[in-house]
Amino acid sequence: MEVVVIPNHRAPIVTHMVWYKIGSADEPPGKSGIAHFFEHLMFKATTNHAGGEFDRAVFEIGGSNNAFTSSDYTAFYQTVAPSALELMMSFEADRMRNLILTDDVVKTERDVVIEERRSSTDTNPQDVLHEEIDATLWQNHPYRIPIIGWMQEIEQLNRVDATVFYEKYYWPNNSVLIVAGDVEPDTVRALAEKTYGKVARGPDLPPRIRPVEPEQNTRRTVTLSDARVSVPSFSTQWVVPSYHTAKPGEAEALDLLAEILGGGNRGRLYQALAVQQGIASSARVYFQGTMLDDTKFAIYGAPRGDAKLADLEAAAAAEVARIAEDGVSNEELGKAKDHYLLNMIFAEDNLDWLASIYGSTLATGGTVKDV
Repeated sequence: MEVVVIPNHRAPIVTHMVWYKIGSADEPPGKSGIAHFFEHLMFKATTNHAGGEFDRAVFEIGGSNNAFTSSDYTAFYQTVAPSALELMMSFEADRMRNLILTDDVVKTERDVVIEERRSSTDTNPQDVLHEEIDATLWQNHPYRIPIIGWMQEIEQLNRVDATVFYEKYYWPNNSVLIVAGDVEPDTVRALAEKTYGKVARGPDLPPRIRPVEPEQNTRRTVTLSDARVSVPSFSTQWVVPSYHTAKPGEAEALDLLAEILGGGNRGRLYQALAVQQGIASSARVYFQGTMLDDTKFAIYGAPRGDAKLADLEAAAAAEVARIAEDGVSNEELGKAKDHYLLNMIFAEDNLDWLASIYGSTLATGGTVKDV
């Protein structure tokens, strides 16, 4: 188990996160959604604690407790007073290996996930569109499969599937521990050895080698029309390198490009489309560099008033083309770098964000030095 401690004594709190190197893109064919499903199961009873006991222990001391699943990892985290850190470690170490998985437990939680998909995805036009876009953007890579899973495959998940998944991935040597806050490294090390150190090492897993994308030579369009959508929007997306797959300097350039194009009200897109032309109510850019494999670079926009969506999309494309042809100014580049560094400085005041920067990097093949 890799352990990273980030001392920060500005407030008497600590964030404790365990990142497992398993996400939806690692799921076996036909078992979509099992990574997210298993995140739910991790909150069930163990041989040492009743179901819900972990949550109650956190809430009773005024802390917070949650988890999330992505394409590349699954993370569990708590924010508590430093005096409760050992208790959090004890609970996490326990459920790492001691879950009680019965047919009733699995069926009940599977029904919860089915209802989650039905209520939060299938009835939300924006989420339905995002799923269809991903399934179109990624022609071969498993990033094309939704994290929550396809409904027909979620319905078939069972106790055997859950047990096999647990026994394969939930081990100390497939996890990263991040502790950020009012603690000292020596203290964290001693507590980790006392709790996680008692958990046996699991089998060595093979490298996470996934199908790669073929060269993409076509423009594809995905359109969703729905009466519930009052304000139309568009996005244009490209497959690009992540920090893990990029050549030196490429991912950094994409991060700065995202800041120059979509850095809030200062970004080129907003200035051109909303301020100067007055045809956009919003314009933004998305680039998530901490993906295990290639990632996506996307621009988004929504029209203002009577502006046509096609005109907005054309104007956004023109801004992208202008950068491709003319580049950026030294002033723009300098401001983007300054803003990016400022965000990293502000991250030191947000323990969850700071821990997530380290966790997402380490869980996708990066190192502390990379951060």
